[in-house]
This record gives sequence, structure tokens and C-alpha cells, in this order.
Amino acid sequence: MEPGASPTARALLTLELVQGSPGITADRLADKLGVSERAARRYVAILREAGIPIESVRGPYGGYRVGRGLRLPPLMFTATEALGLVMAVLDGHHDAGDPTDPVGGALGKIVRALPEPVAAQAEAVRRSTAPAPDRSAARPDPGTTSALVQACSEQRRVRLGYRTEAGSEWVAEVDPWALVVRHGRWYLLCHSYGADARRAYRIDRVLAVDLLDETFTPPTDLDPVAVLEEHLAVGWEFDVEIVIDAPLDAVAPHVPRPLGRLEPLDAATTRLVGSTSNPRWYAERLAAIPASYRIVRCPELRDASRLIGQRLIAASESHES
Repeated sequence: MEPGASPTARALLTLELVQGSPGITADRLADKLGVSERAARRYVAILREAGIPIESVRGPYGGYRVGRGLRLPPLMFTATEALGLVMAVLDGHHDAGDPTDPVGGALGKIVRALPEPVAAQAEAVRRSTAPAPDRSAARPDPGTTSALVQACSEQRRVRLGYRTEAGSEWVAEVDPWALVVRHGRWYLLCHSYGADARRAYRIDRVLAVDLLDETFTPPTDLDPVAVLEEHLAVGWEFDVEIVIDAPLDAVAPHVPRPLGRLEPLDAATTRLVGSTSNPRWYAERLAAIPASYRIVRCPELRDASRLIGQRLIAASESHES
């Protein structure tokens, strides 16, 4: 704590210390705050005057702790803990039972503030839970994500250290526009100065983030989710072109953006142009379109569609026993 910190700042830090170390003594509290024991007790009194139930137990094993009640007292989270909770909600899996993990530490603060009966049940679930994460999900480091969130908020250019899926590493300067979560994966949507183009980078592959002094202005009409999905639809191994026997406005609601770009050929037909690394997956998505279509380009997609069609025909045939 800085020597010139205000009484309010010291009282808030007192609350955080008591929450994080239930049973902390007045002398340990004073040492953490860098003040006398008398001053530490005064900050505890300030919290009590504010209606926060700080309990104290006398004796050699006594100390301060936050009392339990039906209403949560103010909780003090670090930036990493707070972001970790947000990330946990978004990706649906985390190390909730590990108190050294940012999410586990934040969850512990909440559990300690709950009424005893509720806390006992919550802690039992926490100890016995075995997470079964989505295999395709890739949760990035909260510290890295926090730095990128700050850069986006302040519209500051960053220098990224990055490792590709193939294992090569490079450094680039980018303007970070937005962070987008899609199917359990976190992406940074940005403008890359090295490529002089729009790029989307997997945040779990970011090795380092350095905030630079230069600022930028993001595109005024930016739709991060739409731009990311359009970006993910191009540049894959197999180029695709499909002609759909339906007008654009009838087709668009049934074609996810990652499949590619839709454009009208005439009033009755629409062209879909995209790419994929997984023809079978692409063929399955095409089969959901409620209109006939023709595969103009991509023999691999034709083969995959033929196999799916044969499987569907076989499933529709009746077999008498």
C-alpha cells in the first residue's frame, strides 16, 4: 500500500485481506497495511460502520473474519480473478476446485461469504466436481486476455508474440479491435501492420503482449462476430462454390457465416463461395439448407456429399425382418 493512500483505499484493502485470510490477526493486518495495530483496528471499525459484518474472536487463535449473512458483503477481486470468472461463464469449464487458480480463488471468496448451510453444500459440490471440458475448447491465459482487453478498451497498439499451430513463432504489431469467443475458442480480431490486413489470432497461442504508446481508431461499423465468422470462412485447404436454387433472402437465414459468402446470381438462385479443411463437416451443413443445390467446385466436397447421401438413403429404406 502506498504511503499516501486514502483511508477509503486502506479500508477496502482491509476488507480484501480479511476476506482472503479469515482469522487474520490485528498485528498481521497492520503489517500487510503498513500501519500500526491501532490504525488497523480503526479500518476494521470503518468497515463495521459501513454495515459490513466483520467478526472478531479473542484469544491466541482468534482474529478477524467476514461474518456470514443472506446478503453478500462487498467482494474484492483482482483484475485477473474477475476476468477469470467471466471467462469461466463464457467457456463453461474451469479449475473451480483449485484455490491457486484465478477462478478458484475468486469462487472461494464467494463461498466464504455464503451462509453456513449454503456454503457447506457449495463446498461439497466444489470438492467432488470432476470437470469434463469441451475437447475443442482452448481457454487462454487470463493474464494475457486481461492485457488484450485493456488494449482494446484503451485503443492502444500492441506487440504480440505468437506461435502458430505448426509451431513457428513470430512477433507482430497489431491494432486490437475486439475479443470474440466462438465455440470455446478465444480470438483477437485486429489489424496487422506486417500483413497490412485484417487478421484473427487465437489468444491461447499468444506468447506475449506488450502495450505500445501508439493509439488507433477501430472501424466505426465493426461487427466483431460477423467479421470473425467471415474471416474464418476463407483461406482453408479446399475452395468451395455452390449454386443454390433459392433467392438470397430465403437462403441467408439457413447458411452460417463460416460456410462462406452468399451472393445473388439472379432473382431465383444464390451462389455460396467459401473454403473448408473438412469436406464432410461442410457437406453436413449444406444438407440442412431447405433447397436444392449444386456443387460447382470442390471434388472432395462432392465425394463427402455422396457418402452422406448414400447413408441417408440407406437409413430411409425399410428392412423386413
